[in-house]
Amino acid sequence: MLKIGLTGGIGCGKSTASTVLAELGAYIFDADKVAKKMINENSTVQSELIAEFGTDIMGPGNVIELKKLGRITLQDENHQMRLNSVVHPYIYDLIDEEFEKISIKNEHSMFVVDGALIYESGYDQHLDYVIVITALMKNRMERAMYRGLLTRQEILQRIKLQWSEEEKTGLADFVVHNDSTEENLQKEITDIYKRIV
Repeated sequence: MLKIGLTGGIGCGKSTASTVLAELGAYIFDADKVAKKMINENSTVQSELIAEFGTDIMGPGNVIELKKLGRITLQDENHQMRLNSVVHPYIYDLIDEEFEKISIKNEHSMFVVDGALIYESGYDQHLDYVIVITALMKNRMERAMYRGLLTRQEILQRIKLQWSEEEKTGLADFVVHNDSTEENLQKEITDIYKRIV
């Protein structure tokens, strides 16, 4: 079974592309969602994060508060790197475990790792193909603001800490420019899926 990476910056439409691939028969491993769950539930990861960033990341009930952790780790590249050096090795292990399980079942056409930091983490080296979703900055900002989860400043800070669109598209096996309709995105993703499978 092929292992595919799906990545793109905030507001590019990666989640929509992921949904299309799932409908086509791919198994989706949502790395960002798994990372959040792991920070909430894995005591080893929690201990390592507290050792790295101190108790400022703790909230009520003595648990790590993702918002506080985000505020600290999104300050600059150094903080981001420190977070990733704790979290990424555990994510890699979880991807490998899940891939083994899914491969044995043989129910899916491909295994898709949906993650914002596929290139930044070096995980692209473990994949057969990488699909990058890209979009104009104004469209990205509009979509990200529409979700209402982050302020304009927080969105810009996240963009600043990720690789540029040019860097990602330069390395990608497939690039989808998502500046048109959702139907167009679906069509492009479907075309790529058919080429790979």
